[in-house]
Amino acid sequence: MEKIEEQKEKEESKPEDNGEGNKPESTPVIDAGIETAKRLEEATEKMQVENDRREAIEAKRALGGQADAGQLPEKLEPVTDLEYSQKVARGEIPMNELLNTKSEQGNN
Repeated sequence: MEKIEEQKEKEESKPEDNGEGNKPESTPVIDAGIETAKRLEEATEKMQVENDRREAIEAKRALGGQADAGQLPEKLEPVTDLEYSQKVARGEIPMNELLNTKSEQGNN
């Protein structure tokens, strides 16, 4: 009988198993890490939404007809040698443009 009473006492002193297992007590460092992870996940979701919104704006801007497609280039009027020399004499054509033109002609 004494053995039965001892067994009952041992069973009563054991903590009940509530299915959570043996969890260690939470520490402030772990709690802070978990909180930080939650904030990072929320920030990541917000950034994803913002990036999607910006991509939509850029797509609308690209498709909004701002491209040069379908437009004719400006027609340049042919300039005679006499008109060109007169523009150079008046200073309408800068000297650096003359130098660039000569170097391009020399490379051809």
